[in-house]
Amino acid sequence: MRYERHDTVRSSEFRILDVPGALVPAVRKLAFTDVDGHWSRSFPAGTPHLERAWLTFQRLIEPCLRQAAGLDPVPWQPALTEVCRRLNGAGVDWWLAGSAALAVRGIPVTPGDLDLIVADRDAHRVGDLLLDGLIEPVAPADWFCRWWGRAVLGARVEWVGGVGPAADQPETTDFGPAAAARLEAVRWQGHEIRVPPLELQRTVSARRGLTARVQLIDTQRRRTTPAGRRQPSRP
Repeated sequence: MRYERHDTVRSSEFRILDVPGALVPAVRKLAFTDVDGHWSRSFPAGTPHLERAWLTFQRLIEPCLRQAAGLDPVPWQPALTEVCRRLNGAGVDWWLAGSAALAVRGIPVTPGDLDLIVADRDAHRVGDLLLDGLIEPVAPADWFCRWWGRAVLGARVEWVGGVGPAADQPETTDFGPAAAARLEAVRWQGHEIRVPPLELQRTVSARRGLTARVQLIDTQRRRTTPAGRRQPSRP
């Protein structure tokens, strides 16, 4: 693969050229735009850490894509350990969503990345704290959130900041304000991590047609008492 950068007075575009066929689905999955024979992601000119992100992008985007394509394993556990160490140590207001939020409960799923929801005021701080792995600088997002960033700490780490009511429209999600109002704390490898309610993640998984995941969640719920404690193992 080759990489190019195209700057204008308004934006900076990171381009990938000559993408192998096996990686094209991963490029699409990571929301790159197919334009005139290359794939691109664009950021406003003057975005903080733009120069550093460009250098890191060229170094880490291929292993990132290989993981997203299922060609290489995703070392999500050491990546999450590093996220906890850096963000908790800095007092960042964040919580974990997606499949990783199930995995830290002990549900046997393999996350493809780490999805973080952070407070509006902390979105840029996360970019600072993950600077050595930053492949997309924290930039405004015209979406359900105000900010978006992406880094690679062995595994892909993506975060959104300033999530608003649009996240729960037209249906409630496990990453919007409804989930944020009902967060639960779990202990994982010595860290306390906030995650969405398991019931809500089940609802979202069922809506998405993830039957196997729903079954895994139901198994976990049967092993848990109404008070939230695991039942003792049988001898």
